[in-house]
Amino acid sequence: MSEPGMKPIWYFVGIMLLMMGGLIFLAGIYQVLNPPPVPTVLAETHPSIWWGAFMALFGGSMYWLTRKQSR
Repeated sequence: MSEPGMKPIWYFVGIMLLMMGGLIFLAGIYQVLNPPPVPTVLAETHPSIWWGAFMALFGGSMYWLTRKQSR
């Protein structure tokens, strides 16, 4: 049985996705401001910005939904 005050796993997954998404998003912003000398094939689509923002939003929503749950 679960002890009182334990958080569900999705709480910690949300925190981790929020942090990783934020780092990927910031790396994408850095790449926009300082482009590499040899760009990759789809560099103009800036996938790190889109995926970083998606991960951060998804992680933030998971954190927000499970922040008060305890089993």
